[in-house]
Amino acid sequence: MIGSFKTNSPLNIIFLLIYGVVLKFYAFLHPHIPVAQATDGFLYHRFLNFLAPFGKEVPIIYPIIVLILILSQAISFTNFINNQKLLPKATYLPAMAYVLITSLFPEWWQLSSALIINSLLAWVWAMLSNLFNNPRPKTLVFNAGLVISLTSFLYFPSICFILMVFFALISMRPFNLSEWIIAILGLLTPYYFLFAVLFLAGNWNPLTYLPSLSVSIPKFQYDMWAWVAIVLLIIPFLISGFYIQRNILKMLIQVRKSWSLILVYLIIALLIPFINFASSFEYWILCALPFAAFHAYTYFYAEKKWILLVIHWLFIIFILTLNIWLPAVKG
Repeated sequence: MIGSFKTNSPLNIIFLLIYGVVLKFYAFLHPHIPVAQATDGFLYHRFLNFLAPFGKEVPIIYPIIVLILILSQAISFTNFINNQKLLPKATYLPAMAYVLITSLFPEWWQLSSALIINSLLAWVWAMLSNLFNNPRPKTLVFNAGLVISLTSFLYFPSICFILMVFFALISMRPFNLSEWIIAILGLLTPYYFLFAVLFLAGNWNPLTYLPSLSVSIPKFQYDMWAWVAIVLLIIPFLISGFYIQRNILKMLIQVRKSWSLILVYLIIALLIPFINFASSFEYWILCALPFAAFHAYTYFYAEKKWILLVIHWLFIIFILTLNIWLPAVKG
């Protein structure tokens, strides 16, 4: 199966669909009705309220939406990676890795604001990766700031991804103050229009849309399944680091910078859930896309075929076992 995903065949989309359904079959048998958390943005609250009447009657709509989001994110992110030539040839390995990774935690099988945001963040990363030697950098940084601002309407702490824009400006562009100002203007623009609408509608209460921020260390009830999932995330990531270091001098400068940007993306995604944290792994799905890129690098460059097979089947066996184990625990 890995051999198929190493190609750029459209048939892989069907395989991704099969993976998505099989690896999340518990979510389809026992649909989870999402509940917005205090840290979620106002737009996500309204989205769930919009879905609620239909979701109450047909709750399977939620896992279907999740599957559509995951497959669309997997395919679009893979296209971005292929366009940036982060791998020597076009493959569907990042898509396969993303579907596997998003099946590791039961919280990642559920609809959440962070899952929706992944669609936008993949686009932001693609825009920022194009900054190097781009003739119209101001358009890109404005759009990136704008999209990040929109993500905060769904999950407010995601506004911290503006740091990814700043890193891209530092690493890919000579210093130009106007580009930094334009990035900040892009970040502020959606809030400008939001507050303008509120003021004109006579509903001026901006603090409702600007939640307070706090940073603290979440306290989780780690079980064996969570630890195994974390190990499965980390091992291919560490292996990819070895291969990237070995090949880094062979990479084009833009490719090197794009990998650096993915690493920064991952670091920010790992840290953001510490802001207004919830005691679950729900918001750490933000790190799934950058992890998928590194896992794909491992799948592509691993010299021993048995390593690929072992990693791949460990994922499959663990996820299927988790699907079978959950009903026994939840009764």
